[in-house]
Amino acid sequence: MSPDEPNLPIAKDGKTDAVNWEALASSSQFQALLRAKRRFIIPAMVVFIVYYFSLPVLVGYARPFMETRVFGAVNLAYLFALSQFLMAWILAALYVRAAAKFDRAARRVIEEHKSP
Repeated sequence: MSPDEPNLPIAKDGKTDAVNWEALASSSQFQALLRAKRRFIIPAMVVFIVYYFSLPVLVGYARPFMETRVFGAVNLAYLFALSQFLMAWILAALYVRAAAKFDRAARRVIEEHKSP
């Protein structure tokens, strides 16, 4: 298959299922799927970016607060930096769960638009 050929679903018998991709892309079910994906992806991206850039902003403008020692030599800045790993893992887990739902919805939309 060349790179410019569409990636068509393959039937169990090895033949390519006929799908009218233009009709599928303009269908209300497909548009609803795209809206659902945007409702998840855009807020998740905004939350991550704000959280990610909060550390340098807080270290730069609220240095005394970020230097507050929690225990031993560990201060709030260290804890905040480590929490970014946790935040990334949580967002990744949420995305994996949401992506599974999106994939199931996409399969339903494709099945509804297969040519007989």
